[in-house]
Amino acid sequence: MNESKYIGIEQDRHNGMTHLGRIVRDAWVFGILPESETCAGWDHSQMQNLYEKVHAAWAPYGHLPSRLPTDLKDRHTRIYQHAIQTAKAKGWNPELGEDD
Repeated sequence: MNESKYIGIEQDRHNGMTHLGRIVRDAWVFGILPESETCAGWDHSQMQNLYEKVHAAWAPYGHLPSRLPTDLKDRHTRIYQHAIQTAKAKGWNPELGEDD
């Protein structure tokens, strides 16, 4: 977050392949937010509330995509595959560096 507002998943570093970007994508997976919502301009408390909703939605599945029911697993796969492909096309490298 820059100062007190999130810049939105589309402007986030590495196409949103960040902690906050994953929260937004997971909210899309669980239908907490529509996929059109980027959370641009959201303040810290809004993002914290979203995190809590997403965390609660993951709890029944042990926070593991492999435990999601088929419809949610398919949505998760679609959303994350698109995000990863787009991030890689923009130069993101998923390998951890020495400082990570």
